[in-house]
Amino acid sequence: MRAWGERVRRADRRWQDLGLTLLVQVATTIPFVVPRDPLDSPATWQAYLLTTLGNLPLVWRRRAPLAAIFGMVAAGSLYTLALDGPGQPLPYAPLIGVYTMALLCPARARITTGAVLAGLIPVSVALNTGTARELLFALFVFAAAYALGRLQYTRQAYTEAVEARAAELERANRIEAEQAAARERARIAREMHDILSHAVSIMIVQAEAGPVAVRRAPERAEAAFDAIAETGRDAMAQLRTMLGVLRTDRAEQEAAPRSPQPGIAELPGLLERVRGSGARVSYERTGAVRPLPAALEATVHRVVQEALTNVVKHAGASTASVRLEYGPRALTVTVADDGRGPERAATDTASATATAGGHGLIGIRERAAAHGGTAEYGPGPGGLGFSVRVVLGVASPLEVGR
Repeated sequence: MRAWGERVRRADRRWQDLGLTLLVQVATTIPFVVPRDPLDSPATWQAYLLTTLGNLPLVWRRRAPLAAIFGMVAAGSLYTLALDGPGQPLPYAPLIGVYTMALLCPARARITTGAVLAGLIPVSVALNTGTARELLFALFVFAAAYALGRLQYTRQAYTEAVEARAAELERANRIEAEQAAARERARIAREMHDILSHAVSIMIVQAEAGPVAVRRAPERAEAAFDAIAETGRDAMAQLRTMLGVLRTDRAEQEAAPRSPQPGIAELPGLLERVRGSGARVSYERTGAVRPLPAALEATVHRVVQEALTNVVKHAGASTASVRLEYGPRALTVTVADDGRGPERAATDTASATATAGGHGLIGIRERAAAHGGTAEYGPGPGGLGFSVRVVLGVASPLEVGR
């Protein structure tokens, strides 16, 4: 496609040069067709054909500008020396040739050609009228043609630089947009993983405990089924909110719920659902407890949610603890359990994936990095159980109040 466009541009330039040549031919024909003083030089066919021969090199002025100029000079010199035909008000073709040479040729070729022309102009004037007026006029118009060619070269170079800069900015913007889309896809994938993984894990545990509860404690079976239904409804509500943002239809976007992301205030409800699976979960907050940015609170909620999901799915733990420690510049989130730990859980394929850094733990690490924090996980104290520790950067209480 690019090669085809270049061929079209070349063809357009050739047609433009041909049209310019015809226009110059019309201008140089005028002295031959208008009524003339009987004392002036006769307008002969030989003089007209030689004038036409001097205009013809304009067709090749872009492809061979120097050859075109010297072809025009040769035809003009022959016209002056061999024939005594009508004169022209201006040397149209040589002026256009000098303009093209100034526009397209490198510096060395321009300097050499300019020096040759500067030597030929006085000779041509001497063979014509020999007056200082004609000499100054000829030097002025040829210098003006050269200056216009250099100005056009500067304008084209500036335009090309601006276009190249615009193309570079467009490429940078496209790359940035693609990277932003990739980051957004990763964020949505983390959100959906956290929501579905947590909800499905709780539902599986409750569903597995349901038949046992029906046989041994029917009253607990009803609570288990209620927990499954509530967990499913909560997951559906969160997914509906997320998918509503992704809809392209404006009416559907406006109709979609716009509830905020869950934060620290929703942690007790999350822990209660985990307790419904049979594990005892403690919750503690220490330090200068204070409001945090909504995005940071959502990250804390998702980190705790994913860590407790791993506890339910892989740890086989009877107890777990969630601890938020508010420091002057950081919030430390620690989730620990008394389960099998990474070494014993390695015999279970699913547990091995999680403890070795599965999608859930990778998501925790990515969430922490997004807030300038760090994430560590591994065996709990004394090598027992499993512990996830996330440190998130936060503003000091004084900065929050400003």
